[in-house]
Amino acid sequence: MSDGTLRESQRAMARHLRDPEQVPGPRGVEPRRLKIYQDLVYRNIEGFISSGFPVLRSLYNDPDWHALVRAFIQGHRCQSPFFLEISQEFLHFLMQEFQPRDCDPPFLTELAHYEWVELALDVATETLPEQTEPFGEVLSAVLSLSPLAWSLGYHYPVHRIGPGFRPAETVDTFYLVVYRDRGDAVRFMELNAATARLLELFRDNREASVGTLLGQLAGELGLEEQTVLEFGAGQVEKLVEQSILVPVA
Repeated sequence: MSDGTLRESQRAMARHLRDPEQVPGPRGVEPRRLKIYQDLVYRNIEGFISSGFPVLRSLYNDPDWHALVRAFIQGHRCQSPFFLEISQEFLHFLMQEFQPRDCDPPFLTELAHYEWVELALDVATETLPEQTEPFGEVLSAVLSLSPLAWSLGYHYPVHRIGPGFRPAETVDTFYLVVYRDRGDAVRFMELNAATARLLELFRDNREASVGTLLGQLAGELGLEEQTVLEFGAGQVEKLVEQSILVPVA
């Protein structure tokens, strides 16, 4: 068999496995063997998606869920060959390619993104800086957002969604920080808009002190600086305790 013939045979098999009901299998392969490959491919992919998006899965009946997974397999062209990145590919499919059906919740993409963030943090290879002794006066410390903390904004309270709570209406932007702590547990914290903005100021910070950033926040919010410094110092200490903010090396 020439390289071209082999390549075309492989492509024919791939097209069939993506959509076995519409695309006939390659010639010369008995149906029993094709069924084995069909089940193997589908079950592996569906298993990774179900385990990566357990809350989302719990909101669907079996036929609607499997139709969603089938649409992903049939229509999406993955950019990564790694099974660990199937969840990210599925998220891209939902956000960029999928046309929602009547059975899909309005918060589909936001919930999927939130669940993907939890998974991404769980498997992230970044590490936290070594824990040091108390850094002294908090306002003079130089801190940065942890590489294992993501400050996020949604229009649905995604962290509370489940079979017993399916919000139908959007709300004002809902802020969360999702992070991995020093015990490697993935956690989340609800934020108000001011704290969410403060975390953005700490993102990639390498030189500015806590006091400087709190002063900048006070100016943006039109608040009295001393009040923000006094209240903000305590908030920053709590964020450091939870490893959401970390000292700059």
